[in-house]
Amino acid sequence: MEITLTASDVQAARDRIRPHIRHTPLIRADQLDPRLGCRVHLKPEMLQVTGSFKARGALSKALLLRSEEKARGMIASSSGNHAQALAYAGRLIGARAVLVVPHDAPSVKVERTRALGAEVILFEGSQAARWAHVDELIAQRGYTMVHASEDPAVMAGQGTIALEVLEDAPGIDTIVVPLGGGGLLSGIAAAVKGLAPQVRVVGVEPALAPKYYVSRQQGRPVRVPAGPSIADGVKEEMTGANAYGYIDRWVDELVVVDEPYIQEGLRLLAEDAKLFAEGAAAVGLGAVLSGRIQVRPESNVCFVLTGGNWDLGKFASAFKPL
Repeated sequence: MEITLTASDVQAARDRIRPHIRHTPLIRADQLDPRLGCRVHLKPEMLQVTGSFKARGALSKALLLRSEEKARGMIASSSGNHAQALAYAGRLIGARAVLVVPHDAPSVKVERTRALGAEVILFEGSQAARWAHVDELIAQRGYTMVHASEDPAVMAGQGTIALEVLEDAPGIDTIVVPLGGGGLLSGIAAAVKGLAPQVRVVGVEPALAPKYYVSRQQGRPVRVPAGPSIADGVKEEMTGANAYGYIDRWVDELVVVDEPYIQEGLRLLAEDAKLFAEGAAAVGLGAVLSGRIQVRPESNVCFVLTGGNWDLGKFASAFKPL
């Protein structure tokens, strides 16, 4: 594939979005070192505006729109976090935001998206059918697509996380990233391999939704049916064509993690780090706990915590026996 995403693009995205997002802290969580077997650094994007990293990418794209595109409005499909982010971006730039959301998306994400002024269309059907409906609406109404994981401008915005990590802790040797659609991992990998290629980048998927892991094994993008996972924010079935190319080129390792280890990662974040995380945020910790990612006591490992947009009932249910 043609490489169109670079570290320079990520730096430009940072300049665009800097006034509208938070530079989230990098927390040195030494209380977790004994359990994880490394020097633990946490990047808590649940402290970001809208409660997840997605605001970075949505704003990066929205701030590039021409006046006629703003007038027509933006559209995307999302399970919730990108929906909130695009709603926030739409309100900021004065553009309509339309989100086609799975009918069973967490209610807290749907309610917050509507509260930000977006139109939410609850859709019952497969992920592919949902995207087909998005395409129909674009053809009918002229909306601009803001894809959560395939748009280079969105990827560049997500990659600004890596710029902050490298600045705040230049001794980091590994960055562990939850892997859903692939936009976050693509953006982070572009920034890291362009600016600090010695840093290892690892992507983590739930074992019940291993589309990129299987795609790497087969040497091409494939669709893999997803099972139920507490990491619902990364429970995707479709491998993105653009994201696959970037991940294949730049990401050092892809691993999968089983549900009990994701659950234990959540427990560590809640009890020891005092952070309210959604399931997707804990897959990296789970992968180290399970031994799928090898670390050393002297390793400085950054875990990107993607968000915290869960309702309390779902959070509590994650700690029940599987």
